[in-house]
Amino acid sequence: MRWWISIGVACLAGALAGGDVVTVAAAPGARTAQQLSEKEASVDVELILAVDVSYSMDLDELAIQREGYAQALSSREFLQALKNGLHGRIAVTYFEWAASSDQKLIIPWRLIDGPETADAVAAEIMKTPIRRASRTSISGAIYFAMPLFEDNPYRGLRRVIDISGDGPNNNGSPVTVARDEAVNKGITINGLPIMVKEPSYSTMDIENLDLYYRDCVTGGRGSFVVTIKSRDEFKEAIRTKLLMEVAGRMPAPRVVPVADDSKEQPRVSCMIGEKIWQDRWGR
Repeated sequence: MRWWISIGVACLAGALAGGDVVTVAAAPGARTAQQLSEKEASVDVELILAVDVSYSMDLDELAIQREGYAQALSSREFLQALKNGLHGRIAVTYFEWAASSDQKLIIPWRLIDGPETADAVAAEIMKTPIRRASRTSISGAIYFAMPLFEDNPYRGLRRVIDISGDGPNNNGSPVTVARDEAVNKGITINGLPIMVKEPSYSTMDIENLDLYYRDCVTGGRGSFVVTIKSRDEFKEAIRTKLLMEVAGRMPAPRVVPVADDSKEQPRVSCMIGEKIWQDRWGR
């Protein structure tokens, strides 16, 4: 079962920060941590933050997005949710993506176990120069993310890929193929569709990006979508999403369940981005 939520639920952050953690069985293919004891290597979640830097994102959006992640990681609510976890620690890595061959690792795996380590990761995010690149390959981001779990020295109860972006897949493999491969490995994919601009032919946006993310991008146990529809929602949306991922909770009230994938067809074609690109460029 997958879920979605629209921002504007101020009570959700507090509920997640103080709530109980859902225990999930260890994901398949767990590694032996490098030079760490079993206790030292255990974390509540292995979290990959995959951030869109395609040209359809303007510089202001990219700056707000980065600031949102940095502020969320060092927020009081995030640190409280972290403390309430079974182990009280998570492992995080952060990369930027655009085309199927364009992914840049910004922060390798880092352990966050309190204010100091959270602030250090936030500072790393903020100090990296902002960049933009061509095309949008969500599938490429998923394929880049999956092997990162194998390189992580920490073993989590859950493995999560957190994808933010403002457009559909238009490059690389079909997004559903990549998503299904990840889900079959026990990985959960959550989504942050960014819908702050009117859909434009020039940037190949689509009107129902939130439905596209729900039906074509996200998947796995407890997966969800948090939609951003105005610039003012960026920071709250990112904080809410991270709280839900760290707390390991199924979404709270006011979150609407998405129909079972096996019974419902996608409400937006999962190849819509490729079709728009073909119609525009003929290749």
